[in-house]
Amino acid sequence: MTDKPKEHRPGSRRSIGGMVIALMGFFVFLLGASPELFGLDRSPVIGFVQIAVFLIGLGLICLGGYISLISLWIGRQRTIAADIGLRLVATGYVIAVASGMADVFGIGSEPWPITPIFGQWQTIGVLVGQAVIVVGFLLLLPPHSRKK
Repeated sequence: MTDKPKEHRPGSRRSIGGMVIALMGFFVFLLGASPELFGLDRSPVIGFVQIAVFLIGLGLICLGGYISLISLWIGRQRTIAADIGLRLVATGYVIAVASGMADVFGIGSEPWPITPIFGQWQTIGVLVGQAVIVVGFLLLLPPHSRKK
């Protein structure tokens, strides 16, 4: 019996690393969005700290997803759709951050002395940002190539 080293596809370590980052981001996102899952809910409203935590988690998901999906392109020329996908992921994250932190930035419905809360319009803005991120990730997928 011969022991041959396993062949690794180019970028497989990078892909796994990206998935680990995205999974960690998912747990951070859950911690901010639903702290009651971890026994940490202390407030009936979603406040600044929760918003900041779930936006950091969303950023880690975007980073990990980008690293994983871009590793699928190693050895291939990226298409213009993939480049547009990268920009859509970044744009979606900016939309989500701007919407989630609208009260903190002074563009939300709650003026500064009032404690910022996560309202209906902010929820819609973050969901739109997440939808743009998903479209970007779908565009980052390489086309399927069949081997003959």
